[in-house]
Parts: sequence; C-alpha cells; structure tokens
Amino acid sequence: TLVAAAAAWPSFSYQNDASGDSTAKRQQDVNHLLDRIYDHLHYSDLKQISETFSPEADTSMYTDGGTAAHHLMEELNDHRFLEQHHWFSLFNPRQREEALMLFDVLMHCKSWECFVDNAAFFRERMNEGEFAYALYTAVIHSELGQGIVLPPLYEITPHMFTNSEIIHKAYTAKMTQTPGRFEMKFTGTKKNKEQRVAYFGEDIGLNIHHVTWHMDFPFWWKDSYGYHLDRKGELFFWAHHQLTVRFDAERLSNWLDPVDELHWERIIHEGFAPHTSYKYGGEFPARPDNVHFEDVDGVAHVRDMIIIESRIRDAIAHGYVTDNHGDNINIRNDHGIDVLGDIIESSVYSPNAQYYGALHNTAHIMLGRQGDPHGKFNMPPGVMEHFETATRDPSFFRLHKYMDNIFKEHKDSLPPYTKADIEFTGVAVEEVEIVGQLNTFFDEFEFSLGNAVDELEKVHDVAISAYVHRLNHEEFSYKILVQNNNEGDILATVRIYLCPTVDNNHIHIPLSEGHWTCIEMDKFYKQLKTGSNKIDRKSTESSVTVPDSLSLAELHEKTDQAVASGSKLDLHEYERSCGLPARLLLPKGTVNGMDFDLFVAVTNGDEDKVTDHPETDEHGGTHAQCGAHGEKYPDKKPMGYPLERSIPDERVFHDVANINVTHVKVFFKEEH
Repeated sequence: TLVAAAAAWPSFSYQNDASGDSTAKRQQDVNHLLDRIYDHLHYSDLKQISETFSPEADTSMYTDGGTAAHHLMEELNDHRFLEQHHWFSLFNPRQREEALMLFDVLMHCKSWECFVDNAAFFRERMNEGEFAYALYTAVIHSELGQGIVLPPLYEITPHMFTNSEIIHKAYTAKMTQTPGRFEMKFTGTKKNKEQRVAYFGEDIGLNIHHVTWHMDFPFWWKDSYGYHLDRKGELFFWAHHQLTVRFDAERLSNWLDPVDELHWERIIHEGFAPHTSYKYGGEFPARPDNVHFEDVDGVAHVRDMIIIESRIRDAIAHGYVTDNHGDNINIRNDHGIDVLGDIIESSVYSPNAQYYGALHNTAHIMLGRQGDPHGKFNMPPGVMEHFETATRDPSFFRLHKYMDNIFKEHKDSLPPYTKADIEFTGVAVEEVEIVGQLNTFFDEFEFSLGNAVDELEKVHDVAISAYVHRLNHEEFSYKILVQNNNEGDILATVRIYLCPTVDNNHIHIPLSEGHWTCIEMDKFYKQLKTGSNKIDRKSTESSVTVPDSLSLAELHEKTDQAVASGSKLDLHEYERSCGLPARLLLPKGTVNGMDFDLFVAVTNGDEDKVTDHPETDEHGGTHAQCGAHGEKYPDKKPMGYPLERSIPDERVFHDVANINVTHVKVFFKEEH
C-alpha cells in the first residue's frame, strides 16, 4: 500500500518567485490566512482571490482531476455546511467530514498557487474551526507545506486556551482603547488538591503538543492521502504513556499519589469547571464532583464501553486479535503494541473497528458529555471533546491511566528481556555525569490576545496580551563516558530515562515496579570509535522536545522582512510543533531535591537503525514521540526499550556493562 501510494503521489519542486524565497511567500500566505480567523480576509491579494477564484474552473491543477473540489462545491452550493460563527469539534462526525473535504482538496493541489487559492476561497465560506483544522493538517502533511511554521493555536483561537475572565478584560481594553496585560490564573482554588498540578495540564505548550500530535497522527488518516504513518498505533501508546508518567511525576513533586485509573462502573471523583468559553457557542460545560457515568444519547451506553474493553482484554489474553475477515493477527510480539494502539484509539488502521470499537475516541466524548449526557440543556461539547483543551481536565489523565494499564497488560504478557536481549558486546558505559544542576522554577510567558477580540472599523487595535506562570528549568547537559572495546568504529543508540525512586510515602520503588514510570529524556545515535569516547549532549538537543513557538507577530515580522528583501527564510528549528515543550523536560521536583535514577542505555545502533548514517540525521527533531513525517520511525526497537517489558529480576540490568544507572536529584527553586 505504501509503495503504491508513494508512486502515485507527485513530487513537488519549489521555485523562487518574484518576491524572492518561495518559502517566505508561502509562510506569508499562511500567516495572512490564519490572522483574524473569525473575521473576513484583510489582505487585498487573498481577498481578491476569494472573490474571483473558481475551484472547478481548471481541474488540471489537481492530482485527482478535481474530484474532491467538485464534491466540496456540491456540499457548499447545497448549503449543507456548518454555518460560520459556530463551535467546531473533531469528534462531531459531520463537522469532521466537512473539514476533511477541504483537507482532501488541499492535499490534491499540484502547486502552492492552487493550495492558497482554494484556502482563500473556502476561508470566506466555511466554518472557521473547520477551515483552521483543514489548513493546519494540510500544511503538516502536504509536501507543499514543507518549511512552513504554523502559528501557535493559542494565538489563532485564544478562546480555547484562555479563561473567560481574561477574554472579557481583552474586550474591555479594546473598546476603551487601553492597552492591557492580564494575568491568567489556573482554574480552581487551593481547596482542590488537583490545583497543585494544574500548571501541567493547563500549560498551553503542552496543549499545543497534544493537539499537534493528533494532527500529525490523525485517527482519520488514510494511506491514500499520500503515505503510511509508520507505527502510528505504537506512537499513540507511547506519546500518551509519556504524558501519563510525566503527570504522575508532577504529582509526586507536589506530595500527591499517582493518578488513579478511571472505571466505567465507579464514581468520577474529580469534577472540573473549565472557566473558558467558545468564541461562539457559550461556556464549556462543567462537571461536578462525584458523578456516576451515564449513557450519552447518540454516542454510547456505559455497558458498550465495558464490552469493548473486555473484547480488547480478551485479545491480549489470547495473544491475537481477529480482523474484519475473521483471520487472527498475532500480537504477542514487538509489533503487537502497534496493532493494539490502532484498535484502542481507534484509527482507520484498526483491523476490526466494528468489533473492537473506538475505546479512546468514544471515551473522550463520554467524559465530555457527562455535564449534559441527554442533551437536556443543549450544551456545547466539553473540554474532553477537543484535543487542544483535553489535558486541562484531570479526568484526561485518569482516562489515559486506564488505557495505559491495558497497554501494560499486553507488555506484561511478553517475555522479559534476557541479558542477550539488552547487552551490547564490547561496549561499557563507564560514567554518567550531569553538567549543571537539575533546577526547575516558574517563569512568566506572555502571548497576544489580538485574535480574541473582534475587528471593528472605527476602533483601533491596542496591545492586548495575557501572561501565565509556567514550569521551566535551567539548561544542563549529559557527559557520558563510553568504552568501545570492539575493533573499528561502531554505531550506538543512546537512550536516556529518568525514573522516580521513591513514592509519595518515601518508600523505595524497585525497578521491577518503577520501570513503567520512567520518563523518556532523550534518544539519539552516536558513532563510537575504538577506545574511550566522551559524549556531550545538551538538554536543548533532546529528541523529545521542541522550543517555544514563534508568536504570530514574530512570524509576521520575520516573513515580511524576507519577502521584502528577497532573502532566505529559515525557520527549520520551529517547523514541528509536535513535541513536549523543552521547558517541561524535567519534572518540577522538590525544594530539598526529588530522587531519581538517571538510566542510560547504549545499544547496538546497527541493529536499531532504519536508514544509513542516522547519527547525521535529526529525523525532524522530535522523533522520539512524534516520529518523522512520511518516513519510517527511526528506531527498530520497541518504544521504551529496554524498560517497557516486565522486569521480574532487575539483576539482569546490573550484569550488562552497556547500561549505567546514576542517582540524581531534581530541585525546585521557589525564587529564581
């Protein structure tokens, strides 16, 4: 399927246009298309295109002969589209279908001119949320989008990330023509113990990572769009597993027990009041404490969820799943987690969605609707029905702990690794040292609210922004001494994890229990020469994280300068938004120092690699949990190796020289 799809997909070349670097012009077009998303186009060139362009006039500009454009225009002309100034949720089947109609058109464009012309035309005619989703995903997945940096969603649709109180203040500032800078506080009060970790779930950078991961690996993806999403199901498991264990580490940092898993038959103890509003559609629904799961009209019964779960657990116990043709697929191997991930989410890749259902996606809707399960009050979707807001709700982590434990059940069914499975003959990690202290602190982050308020002809714009406290850490680096006793240079994979060593009661956590709670810090390839090797690796180079996004204003400034001067625009560092914010690489820790084991494993890179010379290729920068666009995942080993399987006897790790465990402490600085 992959070979056929790749062969059918055109290859694009980007020629410099009259304004200089084509990347700069394409970036400028995207900036302008997304600016003031709820208002009409303000840029004369795009405005003229939207008024004069006909998507069906020249079908030779599409790779499908205009089939997708014709279908979209039929729906538009028959007035079947969701109106503008209305909320949009990807979990609403019809709204998702409409957004993907536009995505399909953009993906079949042969040139950027076709892409931007269609985008401008439909921006003026489609629902704003549907348009933004289609444009973001098309830029991510189309070859025409290479080199383009997407503006952070918290500045494009700020209502989804900002408390209602701040939005109201922004409107007041605009109408009174008074510049404003407003502090955004986390939801809840100190009476709610979950408030201690709200800084993590409500971190807007983490929100961007989560929503972008689901854009990079959408559950609706079909290989006919152009390529196969390699190990998508396993990445679903691993990215969400890491979110869950990081949340637990933040809880330990704040004297809280690890989050408990969600159960369909038990009470949802933690309520949630989002204190946020849709731009159009009213307040996000709240959920009180201590509610029982109720059936959700038109979505699912609670018993349906229990049945789906039991079918998945039966498959794990049997060691195989049954596909939609009645054939059995063995999952008691390294590939099994990928199949399970596709089933649990469930994505189009699921071998039997009719039988195994869509546990994850349906659960998000079920949780989101518990405030109005029968539609009695005609409430809009809850925060769990949007990937950009889901992590704000503590029940998000309870839901993912529940699914994480299902994945663990599968991993525990696999045979534990032996010494031969993890040893790298002739290689020894002799010493690991942290250069600099592992210190965390809170700083302030400011972002624009310009797109939160309406554009008025006679009311000038004023500077309006919000600032929020967020977790950060001092930069540090690893110094790893590795001895290679083999003859000649060899390729090595360096895998770094941070594992909590004591629980909330300060009781030691043995590796046999704690291996599942380890945090992935980095993974990279390194060439080892014969003899002693010193590896220096900065925290900022981690393949897990991304830097802070450029603001829309910064994108405008850099792009406009490049277009005006004809100079090259290189924003490669910011091209991917999928990745944990670099600030959150370390858990918060404690004032007196929180105990961790730094686990460093150096494994055989020649056995792990999927391409030649991987040590010179960063694979998109955040491949550890976000893969590489259109490429195979750059590591043959299971994600989490060698800590993802059960460890009945941890002495096997003590008997190999290529693994080093060093005790470290993470300190939280109250004043910085």
